[in-house]
Amino acid sequence: MLLQALLCVLAACYEPAATLNASSDEQKGDGKDVTPLLLVSFDGFRADYLEKYPLPNLQKFFSDGVLIDHLSNVFTTKTFPNHYSFATGLYAESHGILASRMYDSETKKFFTVHNSNDSFWWNEATPIWVSVQNWNYKSAAAMWPGTDVMIQNRTATHFLKYDSKVRFNVRLENITKWLTEDNLVKFAALYWEEPDNTGHKYGPENTTMMAKVLKEVDDHVGFLMDHLNQTGLWGKINVIITSDHGMVQCSEDRLIKLDDCVDRKSYILVDTTPVAAIIPLNDSAELYKNLSNCNVHMKAYMKAAIPDRLHYRNNKRIQPIILIADEGWTIVQQGNLPRLGDHGYDNSLPSMHPFLAAQGPAFRKGYRMNTINSVDLYPLMCNLLGIPEVPNNGSFTNVRCMLLKEKCSDLAAVIGIVIGALIVLTTITFLFRLLKNRERSLSQPFARLELEDDDDEPLLE
Repeated sequence: MLLQALLCVLAACYEPAATLNASSDEQKGDGKDVTPLLLVSFDGFRADYLEKYPLPNLQKFFSDGVLIDHLSNVFTTKTFPNHYSFATGLYAESHGILASRMYDSETKKFFTVHNSNDSFWWNEATPIWVSVQNWNYKSAAAMWPGTDVMIQNRTATHFLKYDSKVRFNVRLENITKWLTEDNLVKFAALYWEEPDNTGHKYGPENTTMMAKVLKEVDDHVGFLMDHLNQTGLWGKINVIITSDHGMVQCSEDRLIKLDDCVDRKSYILVDTTPVAAIIPLNDSAELYKNLSNCNVHMKAYMKAAIPDRLHYRNNKRIQPIILIADEGWTIVQQGNLPRLGDHGYDNSLPSMHPFLAAQGPAFRKGYRMNTINSVDLYPLMCNLLGIPEVPNNGSFTNVRCMLLKEKCSDLAAVIGIVIGALIVLTTITFLFRLLKNRERSLSQPFARLELEDDDDEPLLE
């Protein structure tokens, strides 16, 4: 009975909410009761920058909202795959934007970040701005990857064509203009290139340059809060600030040179460091063997053997051989180090993880979590906007405690209390029974043991 009561307490404290599932007869929204959502990404913002550098504006932002210390992002830890995972809730193998450079063997098409507007690459998934518009709302975007591409015959309703020279404040001012002038704009997204650019150029261990660029980023966060306040949006919209990946220091001493191991004429190099995509031209088994023995700081995988945890196998755009460099190592064919900082490595590495912070009427105040998966952001955003999810790899259950409306307790703490109570009660019960047995034994009359005849015999001769 006691155990049953404790389990009932546990169940009451932790009551998981159902994820949003829209039925086919749901009515599309009119927008009256939907709070707009602004998603902001600062490219290459490594999670531990929050601990290493003074960031007063960002600190102010999440101190009155939610902070996720580490966002477990998707492999490869590159810009395009992770931004599309935010928007779709899918791993890269499912949404099809697998890397910064891709090749499709059927169409013979190449994808690069400078040649990314072909709908062919993006149509394997439905990003949230398309879902928003399918629900009779509107969307707005400033430089967010994919928003200017015709995906399922739609771009974002309002968007800025990508131009790295456009300043942060101009991007934000366009977003707020669209939000204030049209109450059907419910989802907005803004992308900013720093601190990624500086991290690549100088490396994250250059504290002087990183401190400088992170102050600029923090100033942008301050401008965002001030500008939203001036336009009457602060406190009336939900804002999420996050990043796609981290950054790690590279070195000339940590180069993996493919030319030392294999002949260039034996393969085509589709994508380079730190995850190289290889198309064999001749004997794939021999090429794989040579690449496997090339360097102890690089792992070679045939496509079918890529580890399940990477979710990077089930797509035709993944090449027959994949090379993955160890943290901080750089794959080149021959030559010098291309950059002092890089990303793209194994997504289990803390150096590859970004952070996430959220503020607004839907979010708890002063709430902190250690980690969530980046694909969980999509079901969270769908829940905030009241739109149905399309099939995805995320889970609303993992993020629901961020929301003010959700009944939520710290499950670990509750379990600890229950276990502690059980230990105490078990100890008390044991001591009580021990005392009872002792009293019973003391109340019995003393009886002299009868000795057998041979008990008087000595034990030792």
